[in-house]
Formats: sequence, C-alpha cells, structure tokens
Amino acid sequence: MTAALFTKADHQHMAEAIRLAWRGLYTTHPNPRVGCVLVKEGQIVGRGWHQIAGEGHAEVNALRQAGPAAQGATAYVSLEPCSHHGKTPPCAEALIQAGVAKVISAMEDPNPRVSGRGHQLLESAGIQTACGLMQAQAEQINPGFNKRMRTGLPWVVVKSAMSVDGRTAMANGESQWITDPAARADVQRLRARVEAIITGVDTVIADDPSLTVRPDMWPQAVAGDEPSAGWSWPHGRQPIQPLRVIVDSTLRTPRDAKILQQPGKTLIAHTSGDIEKVAVLAAAGAELTQLPAVNGKVDLNALLLELARREVNEVLVEAGAVLAGAFVQQQLVDQWVCYLAPKLMGSSARPVLDFDLRTMSQAQALHLTDLRQIGQDIRMTYGWSR
Repeated sequence: MTAALFTKADHQHMAEAIRLAWRGLYTTHPNPRVGCVLVKEGQIVGRGWHQIAGEGHAEVNALRQAGPAAQGATAYVSLEPCSHHGKTPPCAEALIQAGVAKVISAMEDPNPRVSGRGHQLLESAGIQTACGLMQAQAEQINPGFNKRMRTGLPWVVVKSAMSVDGRTAMANGESQWITDPAARADVQRLRARVEAIITGVDTVIADDPSLTVRPDMWPQAVAGDEPSAGWSWPHGRQPIQPLRVIVDSTLRTPRDAKILQQPGKTLIAHTSGDIEKVAVLAAAGAELTQLPAVNGKVDLNALLLELARREVNEVLVEAGAVLAGAFVQQQLVDQWVCYLAPKLMGSSARPVLDFDLRTMSQAQALHLTDLRQIGQDIRMTYGWSR
C-alpha cells in the first residue's frame, strides 16, 4: 500500500462510506458492517453497504448500482475489501473485474488471516491503493468484530438501570420498573445490535425475562439516536434474535422459564455433571455447554471464549448486581451503559454492581463517551480507562 495525502474530497467520500456502513448495524453479524462509495470525475456513481449476512457485500452492492460507470472510478471503503471466498466471492476480485482505478480503505481488515491481502490482490492487478483515511471513525463501527479478530474475545457491554442513589432493586428483589417506558424501549437498540445476551439464573428465577428484541418497541428505541435515526429493517425482515445465555452453574433454571419459550436459541452455561438436569433442560428447548469452574462458578472468561468460537462479536450483559459485578471485577467489560432514573430507593436497596474493592488504588477509572436524556431518565455510556 502507498502512503497518501488525502484531500478534502477524499474525507467527504469516506465519511459517506462510513455513514452507509452504519446502516448495517443490526443485520450483518457475524460479518463486519461495511460501506462503499464509488466516485468518478468527482461524482458519486455508486453507493452500497453490507445489508444482510450471506448477501452482497458493500462493494458488490455499490458496483451493481454504478454499472459500467465503475470503470476508472475510485472506491472508498470503510474496511479493506475481502480477499477470501466465504458465503460470497471476494470483493477485491469484484473491484478488479469492474475496472476501478483506485481503492481507498479506512482500515485494514483486523483478521490476521486476511489483513493486507485484499490490498495486495488489488495492487497485483495494477489498482492503486491507500489506507488509513478516517480510521478512528471506521473502528467505531465494528468494535466487536475488531476485538474478536485481534484478541479472540467478543466486545462486552454491561447494561444497568439504577436510581439516583445507585440502587437497582429493593431489598426483597423488587425491581420493576426503575426506568420509564422510553428507556426500556431504548434497550431494544442495545439488544438488536448484539449477537448474545448474558443473564444469570437468579435473574431468570426472580424476573422470568424473555430477553428478546421486540419490533413493536423499535420506533421508540431509535428516535433521535444517531447514527441509526430513521433506520428500518431491510426488505421487511424481522430483527435477528440474539443468542440468550444463562449463567447457571448448578442448573437451577426452571424448565418452564419464559426465556426457553422464545424464538431463537437459549444457551445454558454450567459446571454441573448432573446428567438428569441436563436432559430435562435440553428437552425444554435449551442448548447446554459445560465450562470450567472458578470458585464453584462458571469461568466467565471461558464463557466469552466459547461465544467468540461461535462467531459472537458483541455481547450484552443484562444481569443482577452479582453477575454484572463479576464481569466488571474481572475486567471483562468494554462498555457500561447505565440508565439513571430520577428516583431514590434507600440504603437498604441492592447496589448496581456487587463486587469488592478494599482501597482507592483498586478503583476502576471510567471515561464518559455519551450522555443523553431518554424520556425522564439519563443514559450514560462509559468506557474503561485501562
């Protein structure tokens, strides 16, 4: 690849490609979200983005729109064009066959088996390439895919809802509802973009949740929330239901739990050797996986490795204070999304995260990445300062 001094027009066209990539936010997993713009003589002749996993990639969709005008054009792509055969042919080969003159990528593919090979394939065909234009913005589109390719672990988001005094449930466990309907609808946005939702068996027993993506709540969930404002499900399709994961070390999940009766799959992660309990829950519709134990409980790092093996890029933890706190204490969390309700619940109510630190030097530093009002509640999004 060659170094390049990118122009103002280059930035404008790449910004458009990145905007298009965001349109695949809820439908491309486990593939990355990618956008492409084809420009010839200063005019955009083709736009495309990866819409549905298993269907055409961004470059192919842009080439289809451009038709013969693609010959001699410059392609702006938010991620290096793929060079391998998967469910679809390599995008690099499609660009070569279309006769484009130049390809500018925002970033290399983070997959170590692929990284750089798409550009090499293009260059070997005489196509000029450049990379690194607006890379920081492109990285934000696919945090889970990028992390899984680089580390073997998915991107982990913990979702919490708490009162102003930092409480999530009354002492007796009552928690419905801390936040108002607008915030609960907004959670649908978080669920829709992930491939897996993790909860604990205590939450299943206490609240009997479904943990599904509900299309009827969707319009509220995206209203005013960039970059997905105005987004709709393509081709009239229904949302993809995430894999529901129950952390249940000793297999206490009730066989009639609502979570087992929903569309899609429910996975129970356990450490038990009780064959009869496994058989009962399997008959109820669950898939079960036995994982190593740490202090008698499911090894959470092993669970994340198993999810990554299943091509899960992004995980949402919707759990009680103990399990959510365990993820935080073990430094397995990348992002914390917390809904703050204008309520006071008192000192005897349960905390938002239950984990033990003894000194201020052990405190985990956060940085605020987003803050906005959702109905009467405040949504705060934090990253970790590590």
